[in-house]
Amino acid sequence: MQIIMKRGGFFMDEKNKKNKWKSKKILGCILTVIIMVAAAAGIYFYMNRFDPVRYVQAVLDVSYKEKTEEYSKMTGTSRKEAEAVFEKNLDVTMEKFHSSAISEELEKKYRILFTQIVRQVNYQIGESEKQKDGSYIVELEIRPVTLFSDTYETFQSRAEEYAQSITNKVMKGMEIPSEEEMQGQVYQIYYDVLNEALQEGIRYGDKKKLKLHVEKGEDGAYEIREKDRRKLDQLLVENAGKNSA
Repeated sequence: MQIIMKRGGFFMDEKNKKNKWKSKKILGCILTVIIMVAAAAGIYFYMNRFDPVRYVQAVLDVSYKEKTEEYSKMTGTSRKEAEAVFEKNLDVTMEKFHSSAISEELEKKYRILFTQIVRQVNYQIGESEKQKDGSYIVELEIRPVTLFSDTYETFQSRAEEYAQSITNKVMKGMEIPSEEEMQGQVYQIYYDVLNEALQEGIRYGDKKKLKLHVEKGEDGAYEIREKDRRKLDQLLVENAGKNSA
C-alpha cells in the first residue's frame, strides 16, 4: 500500500511537472504574442508618425515635378487625385496667361512649355525643427529658374522688330492689322523665344534660402503655410525683366 502511494505520488509528481511545463509553454507563447503585438504597434507608430521633411518633399514633388507615388502614400489619395494637384497648379498659371489674342493651338503649346519649365525647378529639402506649438519649420534651398529674365531682352528686341516691320508695311499702303492680331503675333514671338532658350537648357540663379512653416489645418492634417507657398512660387522662377544673379 505504501509502495502504491509512492507510485501514486510519483505519477502525481510527473503529472504536476507536465502541467507546469504546459503552463510555462502557454505563458511563453502569450509573452511572445504580446512582444510581437507591441513590436508591430511600435513599427506601425514609427511608419505612421509625421515626418515633416518627407511630407514637404512629397508635396513639392507632386506640385512641381508631377511625382505622385510618395504624396499618395502620405495623404491616402489616389494616383488620379495626386495627378490633379499638378494639373490644378498648371491651370492657375494658364489662367494668368490667358488672352483672347492667343489661339487655341498656341495656348496648348504654352501649356506644354510651362509643364517642361515647371518640372525643372530646383529645390533641396533641408532639416526640420519642431516648434513648441507642435508645428515644424523646414529649411529649403532654392536655385531659381532664370529662363524668363534671361530671354527678356531678346523678346523685347524681336517684338520691336515686328512692330517696326508693321510700321514699314503700313507706310507702304498695307492695311493696319487688328489689335488682337498683333497681340497674337507678339505671343507667338514670346513663345518662340522661350522655347528656343528651353531647348538650349535651363539655367539657374544663385541659391536662396526659405523657411517653410508646416502646421495643422482646421481638419487636423498638416499643411504648408499658404504664405510660404506663394513665396516659394515667386522664388522658384525668376520674373521676366529681372536681372539674373
